[in-house]
Amino acid sequence: MNVPNTITVLRILMVPGFTICLLYDRLLLALLVFAAAGLSDALDGLLARAFNQKTPLGAYLDPIADKLLLNTAFVSLAVLTIIPSWLAVLVLARDVIILLGFLVLLMTSHRVEVRPTFTSKANTTFQIVTITAALLAPYCGTVERLLNIMVWATGALTCVSGLQYIRKGGRIINDKGE
Repeated sequence: MNVPNTITVLRILMVPGFTICLLYDRLLLALLVFAAAGLSDALDGLLARAFNQKTPLGAYLDPIADKLLLNTAFVSLAVLTIIPSWLAVLVLARDVIILLGFLVLLMTSHRVEVRPTFTSKANTTFQIVTITAALLAPYCGTVERLLNIMVWATGALTCVSGLQYIRKGGRIINDKGE
């Protein structure tokens, strides 16, 4: 396994530590672990491109690591009532729908290219900012006041992104005449 893929696996292994920090009300430590995971995401991509070490395994592992961290964060923050439960449900539902659509396309012999859309990238950014804000809110009044706006914006963008993927999957199936 190359260095970028090893870093991605380490990001996956950070998820339990992040969750434990949340469960024991160590929000600043959880934020540091979350930030380290974010930096590892940037680092593995940079190294893979810079040293021409992109691999099919990395193409699958990287989004899995991202989704594992983000979904765990949303569920944990919702259980702890730091963010609204409906937002965690939207985030999870979107990802499950995308995964099921991906599996349907594979099972029906459609070629599937794993490439996020601009809206999806914006959605991921909003999700990361919302999680970061939720972890910082108890320590910063300004962030606390803005958190509700971030939550609603993230919810809206999650819906738009999910609908875009549903439309994209429908087009792929219809283009093949099935």
